[in-house]
Amino acid sequence: MQPLQFALAILLLLATPGPTNTLLWLSGAAAGLRRSAPLLLGELGGYLTVVVPVAALTAPFISAHPEIGLIVKLAAASWILLMAHALWTAKAHDGAERPITLDQVFITTVVNPKGLIIALAIMPQAGLVAMLPWLAGFAVLVVSAGSLWIIAGTFLARLPRRPIGQRLPRRVTAACLVVFSFGMAGSALASML
Repeated sequence: MQPLQFALAILLLLATPGPTNTLLWLSGAAAGLRRSAPLLLGELGGYLTVVVPVAALTAPFISAHPEIGLIVKLAAASWILLMAHALWTAKAHDGAERPITLDQVFITTVVNPKGLIIALAIMPQAGLVAMLPWLAGFAVLVVSAGSLWIIAGTFLARLPRRPIGQRLPRRVTAACLVVFSFGMAGSALASML
């Protein structure tokens, strides 16, 4: 794959709404750009935790054992559903909502199926040393796309909230996460048939 094709494939995948992007968007809306920026470390760390070992070491093993992919998808769907429940039922504490944490973004990114897609379909299947330039480019693209999601959330925060209430962003995020969770679980279960 050529560098431009690689960058476009990564950006298209990272630009699509998903569980990690939804959390970044919500944090941007609730906490602003400056306080949400550290979450990008959780996103990048989560992706690298999946992409590096899968692309460098386990791609042939996962291809030979599709049941592992099924288990990963069901675990991811469960985690995302749990996050949706937590966001939907969150109550304001002393007038401020609980912030999205680095740990939440990290775990959500680790179980995000985008990591496996990147590792198995986009990242060159090569040794770690040969992958280093690709990983550096990937890191820049992750931080850039994640920043755009946070910025989009900060624009949401500027909209008038009185008529719709302060819980709306969390409720919208929770509903999106439920849709992603059911989609992943449905895909996993359909692959069993």
